[in-house]
Amino acid sequence: MTPSAASLYDRVQRVIPAIEWPVFSDDIDAILKLKRERNAVILAHNYQTPEIFHCVADIVGDSLALARKAMEVEADVIVLAGVHFMAETAKLLNPAKTVLIPDMRAGCSLADSITPHDIRLLRQRYPGVPVVTYVNTSAAVKAESDICCTSGNAKAVVESLGVPRVLMLPDEYLAQNIAKQTDVEIIAWKGHCEVHERFTPEDIREMRAAHPGVTVLAHPECPPEVVAEADFAGSTAAMSDYVGTKKPSRVVLVTECSMSDNVAVEHPDVEFIRPCNLCPHMKRITLGNIRSALERNEHAVTIDPAVAARARLAVERMLAV
Repeated sequence: MTPSAASLYDRVQRVIPAIEWPVFSDDIDAILKLKRERNAVILAHNYQTPEIFHCVADIVGDSLALARKAMEVEADVIVLAGVHFMAETAKLLNPAKTVLIPDMRAGCSLADSITPHDIRLLRQRYPGVPVVTYVNTSAAVKAESDICCTSGNAKAVVESLGVPRVLMLPDEYLAQNIAKQTDVEIIAWKGHCEVHERFTPEDIREMRAAHPGVTVLAHPECPPEVVAEADFAGSTAAMSDYVGTKKPSRVVLVTECSMSDNVAVEHPDVEFIRPCNLCPHMKRITLGNIRSALERNEHAVTIDPAVAARARLAVERMLAV
């Protein structure tokens, strides 16, 4: 049976108050209909709000999962409910498909922190040192790189190169956190995620004092001193898996706000403490502009073919690790 907004509410009733649901239901029904008519799929990152993540998305996950699953999509149209670099990655892996991003302003502080010119200068300073580039970057930056990585596979990617040192760009904190897990020397850039850099060790200690026994899971884009205060650090997928397998009675996810809501839907027996640092870019994606994207074919992602060929190679090397 084809789902409808009415039938989907049970899934999210613990995180979306009933009084709010009518605001979403018309758009949800319209999006479900448009997906069928246009042979479209929606890929949603873990930081999307529950009415998107659990009610209209076909594929959900962290950056690595979305990159992998984008390659398997058979639809004609891909709508990326996430930020611009994710839509570019989907287009790199599906050059013949239409890839839409509902709001062109959905950017990323990490992607904005480095340019292709920066990488060319770094190669002059560190000749022969491979460049490992986080997927949170533009296609043009990926095109200047040797291989990409995500927070979930960064250590494996770094060690797969078999070299004594690498340049790891642009997230300084991710690079520092990965450096503690490997013997490979990592040269970092000074980029930061505007969500994760706001967390402090004091935040963690205050949460432990206010919520005795809480298990703290931190994203590796957080500063190293924050990760040191946590019980576990990992990608959004790893944090979700931790909750599912370890079943802590009380947990805090030190990452973007909506992640807790999305994981809580699947684990009603776990109490979630919710420190709320919102990503302003992720929150530009709404049901309304997803609907508009499908109705008006907005906004199609395009990449210069010469750039795309080189960037695709860096992404494919990552996926082969």
